[in-house]
Amino acid sequence: MKHYLNSFLFFAFIVFTININSQNLKSPSEFLGYKLGTQFSRHHQVVDYFKYSANQQPNQIKLEKYGETYERRPLMVAYVSSEENIHNLETIRKNNLNNTDVNNSTSSNTNVAIVWLSYNVHGNEASSTEAAMKTLYKLLTEKQDWLKNTIVIIDPCINPDGRDRYANWFNETASVPYDINQQASEHNEPWPGGRPNHYLFDLNRDWAWATQIESASRLKIYNKWLPHIHVDFHEQGINEPYYFAPAAEPFHEIITNWQRDFQTQIGKNHAKYFDTAGWLYFTKERFDLLYPSYGDTYPTYMGAIGMTYEQAGHGRAGLGILNDEGDVLTLIDRIAHHTTTGLSTVEIASKNAEKLNTEFKKFFNNSNLKYKSYVMQGDNDKIESLKKLLDKHEIKYGFAQSGRISGYNYMTSSQGQINTSSKDLVVSTNQPKGKMVKVLFEPNTKLSDSITYDITAWSIPYAYGLNAMACKSLVKSNSILKQHDINNTISKTATGYIIDWNHLKDAEFLADLLKQNIKIRFTEKALKTGGKSFNRGSLIIVRGDNKKIDDFDNIILKSASKYNRVLHAVQSGFSTDGPDFGSPEIKLVNKQKIAMLSGKGTSSLNYGALWHFFERQLHYPVTSVNTENFGGLDLSKFDVLIVPSGSYKSVLNDKSLEKVKSWVAKGGKVIAIRNALNAFAGKKGFKLKKNETNKKNKDTSNLIAYANREREGIKNLISGAIFKTKVDNTHPMAFGYNNTYFSLKLGSSSYKLLGGNNFNVTYLENNPTQVSGFAGSNTLKKLNNSLVFGEERIGKGSMIYMVDDVMFRSFWENGKLFLVNAIFFVNNNAVEL
Repeated sequence: MKHYLNSFLFFAFIVFTININSQNLKSPSEFLGYKLGTQFSRHHQVVDYFKYSANQQPNQIKLEKYGETYERRPLMVAYVSSEENIHNLETIRKNNLNNTDVNNSTSSNTNVAIVWLSYNVHGNEASSTEAAMKTLYKLLTEKQDWLKNTIVIIDPCINPDGRDRYANWFNETASVPYDINQQASEHNEPWPGGRPNHYLFDLNRDWAWATQIESASRLKIYNKWLPHIHVDFHEQGINEPYYFAPAAEPFHEIITNWQRDFQTQIGKNHAKYFDTAGWLYFTKERFDLLYPSYGDTYPTYMGAIGMTYEQAGHGRAGLGILNDEGDVLTLIDRIAHHTTTGLSTVEIASKNAEKLNTEFKKFFNNSNLKYKSYVMQGDNDKIESLKKLLDKHEIKYGFAQSGRISGYNYMTSSQGQINTSSKDLVVSTNQPKGKMVKVLFEPNTKLSDSITYDITAWSIPYAYGLNAMACKSLVKSNSILKQHDINNTISKTATGYIIDWNHLKDAEFLADLLKQNIKIRFTEKALKTGGKSFNRGSLIIVRGDNKKIDDFDNIILKSASKYNRVLHAVQSGFSTDGPDFGSPEIKLVNKQKIAMLSGKGTSSLNYGALWHFFERQLHYPVTSVNTENFGGLDLSKFDVLIVPSGSYKSVLNDKSLEKVKSWVAKGGKVIAIRNALNAFAGKKGFKLKKNETNKKNKDTSNLIAYANREREGIKNLISGAIFKTKVDNTHPMAFGYNNTYFSLKLGSSSYKLLGGNNFNVTYLENNPTQVSGFAGSNTLKKLNNSLVFGEERIGKGSMIYMVDDVMFRSFWENGKLFLVNAIFFVNNNAVEL
């Protein structure tokens, strides 16, 4: 009896202490010094509130910093739960991961639900971070009962750099009091807006590819937990009230019936609160669950109930705006709505904790997947690049045994057989993340509905330029073979060194040496020397070109070691076969000075991907030039002008085009990407022409029923589909490629093949092969015999046309060498001294 009494008193003391602490906890408004929703909080203020709350209630909140942004702002999560759960946090985490083991050898029983709430992935969808503070406060002061069997993980701001870009702009721009007129400056952000991160990436499309530091850092901690529910809080247009689950079709086929059903249960729970408050909402529209790199789909493919919540507002709403229905939408309203759905999510998770755990465990049974193994063959550098991506997701892989396997051949889009070796990478589905493996590697994603919100093809073997086979039986693989560092040696007697050219690592090596003023040549024809054959594009570093460079050999050796490149020492410039080192076919690589357009009219996404590529991958300088200053730009100071995708009607007018053409004729080089081609197509002095549809056909679009317009319209769209293209790999832009390239086509724009003394480097032939993804029926004929990448000669210079964007979201690794080749190899006849 005494023992029972002591236990009761201890429990009563704990409850009393928690209640006292909860009562003493300041609300966000009290802590910040202004009513929440009357100002936009800067990121450091949000961090301060979470730190304050953790200090006030350390037994119920644990903060963890999981990384930093490019602009050095902290990335953090808060674990919020009962005192008992926080005390047992690590045990609960491990037990949850044990339930993902497909062998069920170490499974553990637990009835604690794990809910992860992610806020502000888009910086200018700024109400959600404010709601994160209010949600934290409400959980600790009003919803303690839910926390007894629920751990809530709160990431208050996934994109601090973008949020502060928006908040700082708004705080310095807005009227006092705020102006509700839609035309007011505070409702119209300047380029590039606060939506993206530092490098202008859309972080909500980067979960699977993890190209950005925020995404890569988040995956490390996300994979430590694998929550049962994940919510991504967003904002949409000012006239759409609120969207929550269930999602729209298409659902990916691996999504379970339970995941579908529980989305509906969650939506009904939200609806109960919204109906009571008289708030409007919609479900089952627009936002599907297919593309794997979203904040709702990625968690779904990892076993969670992944959802997007969309509040009206976005960057236009500010503190308050008059929408088209005559209602004033305020930041206070938006915070209230997001707080309500966040709390509602925790509530229903708490009520279904046991079921969530049971169904989460079932998700990781992968026995019914069609393909059991995916086998990749190709260049070792490409294999290594893929391994780095798999490591970010903690997806297991191995190397094949020698033998012969059968399955679906990605190269031929048909059933076939291949011989395997110990160099071939094997990724199988008999692992916890087997369903994610299927999603990322499947040759062609099944579509239950062709109206989708994003691209419909992303298959990794195509993106990484690897030959692959999908096998219905499990392919045996050995443990991982550690990549051996290359041991290059100096040869003081060598005439020079040769390096193969077929991967971005070779390009990084080239860029590194150019920055050190090392002169490098490349061969436009294959050659053989020292008993080894070298393909077009191979780099040749001749000692005689670098007589003034002190410590020449050690500089080359250090750079080769840095990028793990193989140096082939050559004793003579006399080739056994092919051109000698002094041949006109072996040209010096110029240390190109590159300008790139940015600013109004430029696609911030394409510009950002290019910016990130030059700074974080190629490590080569580029000068950004704002479009507003283009009229006064002295092009003679540059060798290359990159025009990212965008709309340049006001920038590249007739006068500016004449300026560009004159500069090109003197030896300049323009690289125009995707929509930027519109600025040159059909214009005087340029050979680029659009493929037009047959105008003789009678236009019957006005006869299509109103309700069918959207579905009929997709016949003219390409939703990120993969096409097999033909490559002229004798052209310098295609050095390092074979005669086939799989290109990700993002739209239906089509351009005629270049005629005259010009070059169609990569192109679609008649009846082009579509290997994956959705392409409307009206688009395919339009693509017959159309350009993908090409070069037009104007005087001494070149126009490079890239119809397809090789930098799209920076995940199509196999396309990036085309851009490098265009910069350094194409039309490289004039030598700059």
